Amino acid sequence: MEQFIDKLPQMDLMRSEKMTLVQLIIPVESAHRSITYLGELGLLQFRDLNADKSPFQRTFANQVKRCGEMSRKLRFFKDQIDKAGLRCSPRLELEPDIELGDLERQLADHEHEVLEMNSNSEKLRQTYNELLEFKIVLEKASGFLVSSNAHAIGDETELHESTYSNNGFIETSSLLEQELNPGPSNQSGLRFISGIINKDKLLRFERMLFRATRGNMLFNQTPSDEEIMDPSTSEMVEKIVFVVFFSGEQARTKILKICEAFGANCYPVPEDITKQRQLTREVLSRLSDLEATLDAGTRHRNTALNSVGYSLTKWMTTVRREKAVYDTLNMLNFDVTKKCLVGEGWCPTFAKTQIHEVLQRATFDSNSQVGVIFHVMQAIESPPTYFRTNKLTNAFQEIIDAYGVARYQEANPAVYSVVTYPFLFAVMFGDWGHGLCLLLGALYLLARERKLSSQKLGSFMEMLFGGRYVILLMALFSIYCGLIYNEFFSVPFHIFGGSAYKCRDTTCSDAYTVGLIKYRDPYPFGVDPSWRGSRTELPYLNSLKMKMSILLGIAQMNLGLILSFFNARFFGSSLDIRYQFIPQMIFLNSLFGYLSLLIIIKWCTGSQADLYHVMIYMFLSPTEELGDNELFWGQRPLQIMLLLLAFIAVPWMLFPKPFALRKIHMERFQGRTYGVLGTSEVDLDVEPDSARGGHHEEEFNFSEIFVHQLIHSIEFVLGSVSNTASYLRLWALSLAHSELSTVFYEKVLLLAWGYDNILIRLIGVAVFAFATAFILLMMETLSAFLHALRLHWVEFMGKFFNGDGYKFKPFSFALISDDDE
Repeated sequence: MEQFIDKLPQMDLMRSEKMTLVQLIIPVESAHRSITYLGELGLLQFRDLNADKSPFQRTFANQVKRCGEMSRKLRFFKDQIDKAGLRCSPRLELEPDIELGDLERQLADHEHEVLEMNSNSEKLRQTYNELLEFKIVLEKASGFLVSSNAHAIGDETELHESTYSNNGFIETSSLLEQELNPGPSNQSGLRFISGIINKDKLLRFERMLFRATRGNMLFNQTPSDEEIMDPSTSEMVEKIVFVVFFSGEQARTKILKICEAFGANCYPVPEDITKQRQLTREVLSRLSDLEATLDAGTRHRNTALNSVGYSLTKWMTTVRREKAVYDTLNMLNFDVTKKCLVGEGWCPTFAKTQIHEVLQRATFDSNSQVGVIFHVMQAIESPPTYFRTNKLTNAFQEIIDAYGVARYQEANPAVYSVVTYPFLFAVMFGDWGHGLCLLLGALYLLARERKLSSQKLGSFMEMLFGGRYVILLMALFSIYCGLIYNEFFSVPFHIFGGSAYKCRDTTCSDAYTVGLIKYRDPYPFGVDPSWRGSRTELPYLNSLKMKMSILLGIAQMNLGLILSFFNARFFGSSLDIRYQFIPQMIFLNSLFGYLSLLIIIKWCTGSQADLYHVMIYMFLSPTEELGDNELFWGQRPLQIMLLLLAFIAVPWMLFPKPFALRKIHMERFQGRTYGVLGTSEVDLDVEPDSARGGHHEEEFNFSEIFVHQLIHSIEFVLGSVSNTASYLRLWALSLAHSELSTVFYEKVLLLAWGYDNILIRLIGVAVFAFATAFILLMMETLSAFLHALRLHWVEFMGKFFNGDGYKFKPFSFALISDDDE
């Protein structure tokens, strides 16, 4: 048997790739180029030999800091380009590679230029906004002043003082000095302050003015006809022009402070209409000049950003790669005396030749006098886990890795999940109409695979696209199971011929419950369409799907136990085979394997035996006669024997393994006492659970091992019952999906179609389509997906999968994302 197993060809994904721990001794002059070439190859995972040092104590900390600063500048340019709304496509012609120092100088010059232009543009924009607000205040406030003069009877006092408080309004103040220089203050006359404020602050502003002046003021307001850009947020905001009439110096001081607190901009408006018109003309002239200046500045800034944008993608890639190279160099030990860097890392065994060739090329290209020394080291700790996957198997491997990364070279569940996962999903989702809908979605993703793979997708769409082959297989298996269930949106079809049943006479032409007789061979594939609508439809389908769920569950759990045997055999753990695999197989199949056998015999013979009664009384009264529940000769003594084997298997799992491990430890301890030198081969023979030559010696604690084995045994015994029951979710979800489809078809579509009103029919079709798309195709798909996930993670993988490994993460430029900056 062992010779037959040894001759079986190896499966690519069954075991992770064999890994080798290697050491590199790299001369300083070729270190950068060597690491760069290794990053392009992407098959070496470096170990951090400076884990005890902080990032600032490492050799190349300054270079990493420089790369980080350049990344910040590049992100600044990208934000500026996006903010300006420019679309800069990379140049098609090949640009020469640029040195890091030259790139750093170019980025510094470009940043200084852009920052200076932004500063000038911001100042001009602020002046433009102030002039624009001044123009609006002049236009709107003049109406209030004319109205105030009309009501001032006999008062010829000129309103010569227009107070304003805007420290930033320097240019306009100097420009219009003759209009804005107030004369001697009139302490007893009527004054006013005009300005503009955000609309959302107006009510609180007016209430504060009223309280501060105790109502001794007149507040007038009017909305501005145009929105004004807020310099702080660059958003267009709606503002309100106001004029406050008051009397007294104390009131003036309070109003100015309130305006400053609320961010209201105050502007001087002369009372004389002639001066208003002259001031308005000057403001409009300044606005026209500023618009031309701003447009010219924007064009110049866009030209500068375009010149950067053409090379931005390449520069970002270059800086990202350089930073990754220096981060990797910081993981190496720097030997000052020998002027070399020493590094260690894991690589797949098949990649040693490629790595050696790459290092030779790096030595030649860097004109180094000394080559890179590359040799294999003896591994102590567990190597990383690496599976070579393709587009189809990668999604299934990710599903397994979400539970836990496989231990180095243990059996990989993803190999079997490629088939079992979509199949168990389809058992719960079986409807070939819904399967066709899923198939169309999967084919759409596959047809646009090349285009979608180059786009940045949202989180939900990225998840769908990554699992496109999973969806394809789920759809194909759903069509297969739907044909077995004979359900197309819950409607049966005579696809594979006519029904095996017909009416006894003409009086039962419309009957579904009585009068049908079997007159021909059974329906060739799947469920006979005549079961639909019959009185025994639900009991028949319940019995079928429940028994089928148990058979599938027992088969998958046995597969998990068989994989545990191959794991133990691969790692040379004979104790696990003798005291774990064999009793577990005996216990599981003595009870539930026997139940599966009874189900198959009952199907084949058409017996009316009650399997519930058989299994219950197998424990309660094993020696009692079975009577009508006997399915085959010798069933009673077989049940007694299986029950005894199940009882024997429990202590078999519990006691021998801890004592055997204790004996092995004692022999090893005694051998060391007498000075016998052990080698890694001897240690491998006497340490069944070891997968590698050499390990750290740990203190042997018999009580801890015994308690662990006790927990493991109890968990398996109880889990055999609970896991078998857990597979009944296949029956429950399949029944729920079928019944929901039937309800939507009969109570929505057929009910609406029974009316002659076209509007009711359209509403019925719309509701049926909505329910099918969102409930059956989205919610039910997600539900079946999660339940199939649970069956694989717990019931199947729990039998053999440790999942305590760690992923192989090679240094590769292809794996560097934008977030790594």
